[in-house]
Amino acid sequence: MRIRVYYEDTDAAGIVYYANYLKFCERARSELFFSNDLSPQSDEGYFVVKKLEAEYKKPAKLGDWVTVDTKMIDKRAASITLLQRVMRDDEILFTMTVRLAYLANGRPSKIPPHLYSLISAWESES
Repeated sequence: MRIRVYYEDTDAAGIVYYANYLKFCERARSELFFSNDLSPQSDEGYFVVKKLEAEYKKPAKLGDWVTVDTKMIDKRAASITLLQRVMRDDEILFTMTVRLAYLANGRPSKIPPHLYSLISAWESES
C-alpha cells in the first residue's frame, strides 16, 4: 500500500512521528479487507494486536511517498504473525513483526477459512 506523508504525520522537524508507522501498518492491514469489499471488524469476529516488535531504521519525511509491504510469516488456528515494512523506494525505513489474535464474542477463536483465504496472499509476498 502506498502512502503520502502529510504534515499531520510529522513532528515539528518534518519527520514522521514514531507512532504513525504503526498507523501506516494498520492501514495496510485494513486495506486488504476494504479492497475485497469486507471490513476488518464484523459481527463474526475481528483481529487484535497481541504482540509487536518494531525497529526504526531511517526517518520518513514530509512529502515522502512510502510503501507498506506485508508478509505472513506464521499462521495458527487463532492467530497470524506478519512482517510489515515501511519503505521509501527500495530503502527500508521501519520494520515490525506483529502477532494478531482472532476474537469472536470477545474470546480467542479459530480464524474462519474465508479469512485465511483472504490473507493467504501475504504468504507468498517477498
